[in-house]
Amino acid sequence: MSAFLGFVRKETLHLLRDRQTLAILLLLPLVQVLLFGFAVRTDIRDVRLLVVDPTPDVATRLLRERFAASDRFRVVGVRPDTRGLDARFQAGSVRQALVLPADVERRLGRGDTLPVQLITDATDPNTGGIVQGYAAAVVRRWHADVAGAGGGLHIEPAVRMRYNPTLESAHLFVPGLVAFVLTIISALMTAISITREKETGTMEMLLVSPIRPAAIVAGKVTPYVVLGFVNVLLVLAAARIVFGVPLRGSLVLLLAECGLYIVTALGLGILISTGAPTQRTAMIAALAGLLMPTLLLSGFIFPLDSMPAPLRALSHIVPARWFLSVVRGIMVKGVGLSTLWQETLVLIGMTVFFLAVGARRLAIRLE
Repeated sequence: MSAFLGFVRKETLHLLRDRQTLAILLLLPLVQVLLFGFAVRTDIRDVRLLVVDPTPDVATRLLRERFAASDRFRVVGVRPDTRGLDARFQAGSVRQALVLPADVERRLGRGDTLPVQLITDATDPNTGGIVQGYAAAVVRRWHADVAGAGGGLHIEPAVRMRYNPTLESAHLFVPGLVAFVLTIISALMTAISITREKETGTMEMLLVSPIRPAAIVAGKVTPYVVLGFVNVLLVLAAARIVFGVPLRGSLVLLLAECGLYIVTALGLGILISTGAPTQRTAMIAALAGLLMPTLLLSGFIFPLDSMPAPLRALSHIVPARWFLSVVRGIMVKGVGLSTLWQETLVLIGMTVFFLAVGARRLAIRLE
């Protein structure tokens, strides 16, 4: 036991002495949270809208005011015709155009059909579809208000958005950053740390020492488990203070699940290090083998439901996929272990597998 504690102390001192790396490991999660939280967004704001209104009247003025009152649109001009519209779309000064017919108020009074055209820049198809839906909703509500007295059955749906009523994309992406940060920091640093021991020759000394391979693994990961918890607390504080991401579930359960995933990521780092001859190889393997799957196959940015079946099947072996469901479930939905027990069992199984294989491979003498 004393040998194991001495080994843990040695690893901790080695981490603390490298102050530059320690500062990077502590500040990098905060920088990533701020960059991803502000940059990776699906929120639609300040869409530049041009209104083509041949005969302005009270009804069309009310419609323009509806758009101007929304934080999703910014009316950049009102024109009597569509001349020059293509040029403005090509220049990017307009993202959407609302083309109204002539004599809108008179048509509404007579109950005539009102052909309204919405032209949207669909260079980005996802954003274009969302903007089109927002604008169509504004037009429909305006038409229901100004033509509601015309009789007939009027249905007003009661819409409720669960868990994220304001549709803030930070509530989706920021919890995912917990998985991203822990995967990169924990797995990468563990892989580099063990590979460095192999490069300097000290790993051979450890393997012939009285310390068992399992104890070597535990001693290597213990300082990084503590560092991982510090990163989790920093990310959660930034998520709450900067982006207002709620924590509707149990904080104790969230920290416990984060602790489990930290060990999972450390086990991945150990597994990578045992097959990497140099630190550079370990770094490349950790980044290529973990960064892309965590970003693309975990549901962090792209929804899993929209992926082809082979990629959805492949995502089941990505630990971040399961942890992401846990973090979002606790923080955004407020669910407990009774709902997340399957994801938790999968992470426990992965953790045991990674640590067992890593410890076994460390027991084999280096060639």
